[in-house]
Amino acid sequence: MKKTFLPILTAALLASVASTQAQVLIRITEAMSSSGTGGTPDWIELSNLGNVAADITGWKMDDSSRTFGTSFLLNGITSIAAGESVVFFETASNLAAASTDTTNFRNFWGGLSGVQVGYYGGSGIGLSSSGDGVIVFNSLGLEQTTYVSFSTATSGTSFNFVYDPSGTNIINALSVAGEYGATTVSAAWGGTGTAISNTAGPGTIVTVPEPSSTALLGLGTIALLGLRRLNRKA
Repeated sequence: MKKTFLPILTAALLASVASTQAQVLIRITEAMSSSGTGGTPDWIELSNLGNVAADITGWKMDDSSRTFGTSFLLNGITSIAAGESVVFFETASNLAAASTDTTNFRNFWGGLSGVQVGYYGGSGIGLSSSGDGVIVFNSLGLEQTTYVSFSTATSGTSFNFVYDPSGTNIINALSVAGEYGATTVSAAWGGTGTAISNTAGPGTIVTVPEPSSTALLGLGTIALLGLRRLNRKA
């Protein structure tokens, strides 16, 4: 019985390690549907909770209709590294407007150094402040995120979506300064007009990543050595 048990445990530990070796896990971790007059356009944050980079070329987003045929291309970002959060905001579909708006968006949030910022846009898109939702598809129309939804917005506050390591949503709530990377800024879009207050954390990942395969392998090795010693004593 002891001779049989050890190989079975070894196989189980190795299988557990293998399952963590290459995983892309994209989730919508934040959404802003009402920045307020003089604030930013609507935006969403995507985070890669997995341990390998995700190629998002040709990926699209849609709101509560959850339909690939009416979805909108995510522009300006083609890859999300493991453990990285990126931001896409709504803008006009021409590159000139997108470039100016990207600068304004970064400046509003203090520069967002090291954060990738992209955009989407087109007729019919808009995250309603009375309640809406978001989903993301790949270029073939397959869902790449779980659908998230939110109720009536509080002007100047984003919605936060927090996940456990498996990618299951465990928190869906308004952002609070000091929690999950959220901060409060006072700024005006384009640096003109009256500054308004916004609380959010664009570009900040909000979950604990899965343990690395190296860590699991180390724990498995320790466990196996312990069992071998017990076997010898027996």
